[in-house]
Amino acid sequence: MTGFLEYDLSGGVRAFTAGRNVQLPCAVIQPHQTHSTMVAHVDRPDLTREDLEGVDALVTNLTGVAIGVRTADCIPVLLYDPVRRAIGAAHSGWRGTVNMISKKTVLEMCRLFGTHPEDIRAVIGPGIGYDSFQVGEEVALTFKKSGFPIDRIWSFRGARKEGSMEGGHHIDLKECVRCSLAECGVPQSNITVSDIDTYKDIRYYSARREGASCGRNINAIMLI
Repeated sequence: MTGFLEYDLSGGVRAFTAGRNVQLPCAVIQPHQTHSTMVAHVDRPDLTREDLEGVDALVTNLTGVAIGVRTADCIPVLLYDPVRRAIGAAHSGWRGTVNMISKKTVLEMCRLFGTHPEDIRAVIGPGIGYDSFQVGEEVALTFKKSGFPIDRIWSFRGARKEGSMEGGHHIDLKECVRCSLAECGVPQSNITVSDIDTYKDIRYYSARREGASCGRNINAIMLI
């Protein structure tokens, strides 16, 4: 049993998620994430985490350079434009999700590389599932005010049960991300959504299950 996933984006690119105790198959440029909505352009192959302080999404058109984001329940988003030959990777926690970091990443690809959103192929990777993402009333209210289709992304399931994810408010982060991508023109048929819930699947790190100091899943994409 392994927590390594390869995504089929129809050639010209390699994309994967490496979970618990999985050795990366290549070097991956990763930012120092802070739950911001900052998108950085990787324009040279020697950028370090220190160079990418406070960044939560990367885009590039360099061939042979893998870019990626670290997650442990947050939602990873990998983007590929096969026409303009450009890629993106975004870390979408609840703050990044409510502020549509995936949409901002698409728009940055459009600005820098001439990408047309309808050409993009997207992967919404392993992350915390709807049933597991129990939130407080304040976070639920933030999502209610955000403009997402509330009937699809939120539910209240009764009294919260101590020590479990039953009851309380729940948010579907993956559906929120899918809506953000669709809103900026990515065809729904081009969006693949992983059904893996990192809170429930021990092949992947989960900060909610294991604590914030746990390891991180690496989600990466590279033009080949």
